[in-house]
Order: sequence, then C-alpha cells, then structure tokens
Amino acid sequence: MNASVSTPVNHSANNGPNERAIVLDIDNLMVGVGKDGKGKKIIDGISLQVREGETLCVVGESGSGKSVTSLATMGLLPKDSLKATSGSIKLVGEDVLQASDSRLRDLRATTMAMIFQEPMTALNPVIPVGNQIDEVLRTHTNLGGAARRAKILEMMEQVRLPDVKRIFGSYPHRLSGGQRQRIMIAMALVLEPKLLIADEPTTALDVTTQAQILKLIRDLQKDHGTAVLFITHDMGVVADIADRVAVMRQGRLVETGELKQILSQPRMDYTRDLLSSVPSLVPRAARAEAGFNPVVLEANELGKVYRERSFIGKPREVHAAKDVTLTLRKGRTLGIVGESGSGKSTVARCIVRLIDPTSGGIRLAGREISELSRHALQPHRKKIQIVFQDPYRSLNPRITIGESIIEGPINYGMKRSVAMARARELLELVDLPADAVSRYPHQFSGGQRQRIAIARALALDPEVLVADEAVSALDVSVQAQVLKLLDDIQTRLGIAILFITHDLRVAAQICDEVAVMQHGRVVEQGPAAEVLANPQQAYTRQLLDAAPGRGWDFANFRPVDPAVVASAAVSRPLPSLRGA
Repeated sequence: MNASVSTPVNHSANNGPNERAIVLDIDNLMVGVGKDGKGKKIIDGISLQVREGETLCVVGESGSGKSVTSLATMGLLPKDSLKATSGSIKLVGEDVLQASDSRLRDLRATTMAMIFQEPMTALNPVIPVGNQIDEVLRTHTNLGGAARRAKILEMMEQVRLPDVKRIFGSYPHRLSGGQRQRIMIAMALVLEPKLLIADEPTTALDVTTQAQILKLIRDLQKDHGTAVLFITHDMGVVADIADRVAVMRQGRLVETGELKQILSQPRMDYTRDLLSSVPSLVPRAARAEAGFNPVVLEANELGKVYRERSFIGKPREVHAAKDVTLTLRKGRTLGIVGESGSGKSTVARCIVRLIDPTSGGIRLAGREISELSRHALQPHRKKIQIVFQDPYRSLNPRITIGESIIEGPINYGMKRSVAMARARELLELVDLPADAVSRYPHQFSGGQRQRIAIARALALDPEVLVADEAVSALDVSVQAQVLKLLDDIQTRLGIAILFITHDLRVAAQICDEVAVMQHGRVVEQGPAAEVLANPQQAYTRQLLDAAPGRGWDFANFRPVDPAVVASAAVSRPLPSLRGA
C-alpha cells in the first residue's frame, strides 16, 4: 500500500478501518500487450488494497489503465492481446491470476461481481431482464424456480425499482437508463459478493439518476459490507462516494490516499491538474450583453409528438417537446439542460431538422425552415451543423479524416483541392496537425476524434453549431480542453452555439443563457449566472442539489458550503478551462 487506509464512510461500530479484512489485494501487477505480455506495459507495477465495507475510487484519464486493472481482477483480459506477466491479485486470499477458467467462473458473482459502464450493451436485448438475473442464480445455486424468482424480486426491490413484477418480464429497451443500471446492480449483488467492481457506472446518466445510483450503492454496501472498487473519471463522484482514492496515469499509480487528503492536499502535479480541470458549479462571469448581435436562431412554440401504434385502442401520444421557445444570438452560447427524457436532444434534432417538428416554427438566419422539404432545406443546412455525443460513431472508420471533413464542402460545390486545404486549416484550428488528414479515426484518442468532429462541423462555415452532449463521454481533462476549444473558436469566428448537456458544471462554465427542460417543456430560462446561481423553480434547484461534489471547490483544493455555491455571484472568466 502506498498510503494509509482512511476511515470509511460506512463501517461497523466495533471494527476500525484497519481491523477489517482485506478483500482485494493487488500487489505489483504487470500487464503487457500480446499473448505473452511481452509488448508495451499497460499496467506497470501497481499495488492496491480494498477492505471490507470500503470504497476505493480509481481515477485517471482514458488510457491510464483503470479498466484494464478491473478486467484483470475479474479474469476477463482478452487472451489474444493482453496478459498479466507478474504480480498477484488476491481475492479473499486467493490469487485469481493462478485460478483456472472454471474456478474464475465460480468466483464471478459469488465472490466478485462487476457493473459495466453501458448497461444497454451489457444486457441481452432479446431476453427479459428478470431471466437474465435468473441465469446467475441457475448457474451458481441449487434454488428452485419459485425460490429464485422470489429472491430476484426481493433484490429488485432493494435496488429501488418500481413495479418489480412488470419489470421482471420487461426487455432492456423498455427500461430507462437508470432502471437498466439498477438491473445491472441487482444482477451483480444478488449473490452478495465480497467485492463489487463498478466501472464508470454513472457516466452516461443525468445528475439526478446518478445521485440515486450512488446513494443506492452506498446503502447496499452498508447493508452487505461489500468492498467496492469504483472506477471513474468524475471527481465529483469521487468526492461523494470514496473512502480512499488511487490516481493512475499511463499504467502507473501516481498517488493514493484518503479522500480528504487527495482533494485538499494532492502531492503530485498530475493529481492537481485533474482536480483543476473539474468545471466549477459557480457560473462564469457574464459576458457583455449581446442585444446588438443579430438573432441567428429562433424556435417558436416548437412541439414534437411521437405516436406509438397499438393493436388495441387508440395510438398513444408522447409529447417529447411542447411549446419550446428559444432565441440564440450570434457569438453567444445557449445551453439546454435537464434529465434524460426531458426533451433536450429532441429539440436539438428538430432545430437541425434531423427529425420533423410536429408544430411550431424554426427560423434560421431570418428564414423559416420548419416546413421546408428535404430538397428545399439543402441550401440552409450549411448554416447549422451538429456535433454528436459519441466521437467513436460520428466518423466513418473506413475513410480518412480528410475525406470526412471535405465531404460536406464538396457536396456544396467546393473544389477538392480547396476543400482539402481548408481541412488542413481546420485541423490546426482544433489543435491537431495538418497531416492528420491522411489518417483514420482509430488512430486518434476519443478527445482527438471529438476535435475532428468539430472541425468537420466547421468546414461549411456554419452560423450555428449544435453540440449535443459533445463532452459527456470524455474524461475531465480532455473535456476541459474541448470546452476551451469551443470557447476559443466562438471568440475567433463569432459562431453561435446551442449546447445540450445534463452536466450543470459544464453549463455553468460555457453558457451565456440557460434553458431548463422537464417533461418536454422549458420550465426556467435566463442568463446562466441567474438561473444557476439563483434558480426560481424547484426542478432547477433539484438538479443543482443532485450535482456530485457540490461540497468541494476542486480547482482550489478546498471544501465549500454547497449553499454558498448555489448562491454565489462571480466575476471571473472560465477558471477551470483556461490553461487546461
């Protein structure tokens, strides 16, 4: 161990933190590339311990080795590409690196279990979720069918799922993201394992659902005494759930320590940089009013209704957006925030005309476009471009970066040579080398791919850029770099940005105005400094209260009173983004 064990949040009255049993003991672990592991070292001599009833958060940027450590612990390293070459991983005293495949199968679910980042890919889409939990019990117990069903329903109630009998027979696509993650937790904990590994389990969830899942994990840990290895890049989550923290970088352990020590007195520059990259909940200084700036985008009483057909009765109508009115001026950023299902992305897709609105109007640069045909829309599409959430799926893996960027301009009549020269300029604008035009998407990191997606969106010189959760999949330092990039591009080009996000920290640092959406409606709207610092609606206050890590000023390494954060008035520019 590189640091002493802190006093966990949840522990029994009789046993101190150092008296409780060590559940996971990783000692000098080395993992290399290749079948024999003799290639590049992905994990280079890390040592960690997790005790009963304790939560150890492992943090670091993408590529730091966090997930590889968890896969090695579970015995799930891909045999053709990664191999543990030395060290040990002892689970309740047993070295899993020496265990046979059959023994590892016995240990999974009974002694250790894992919650993965994306429940939709972890769950089988064609099997009801209750049957998927039942598979764990059928494999590892001798319980009869009735007893298994009773145990599953009890576990589903423990993870706070509503109407458990209905959900038992539901397919994954019929559940919300938060409900799917609760199913994953129920599946992981149904046999009460000693160790729970949670690999970014809340990354894709909105703040209120995230808060519920974190509380659920803490409560279940308290009830069952489970040791938790929690992998995340979200320092707010770390502040809310960790007893101790381990910081990783490029396969090495940078520093470990108690939560308070890491957050308030980080010893290493890398840890300090990670913390300084966390956007503040305190809104940035309000920029000068832009009343003289022309309006480039208006949505007037915009509505979108989805109709679900039914064999029995009338079709069911779902109002994904209703009476949404927004105004965006040149050189300004308007943020739309809210929970999953609030209608944020529906509004964005209607505005870009990827889907057709049911009612209302959309004016782009003074022209009504809500009822234009696809053909009539073509001249206007170059004025508004979109950057999607997932940079992995945004780019065609079969064509070079240059070909992706020049596709739009060529379709609008630009000569290929001119378009390629422009592509090189745009890559330099987003801080990538011009010669990247000849490389393929898989040769770039996630943050670099998002920069490429931004360059592609700018290739047509749009007046409006729509960013739909464009930084939610990025780790905190890369997120800070992309946000700073967007701010710099806006300053240089005067582009207007419609920014869709569920992260209030991001909204506080990049938005001039904010619209808060709930159940398809805008419930509060105004300058970001007013809406986020002094919310008038209970729903907005609820979102702010659910934001992780509200009790910490990460950039200044100090605890703060959340009530002070909620009411702070500021006059400083982007403190956590500049210099990231």
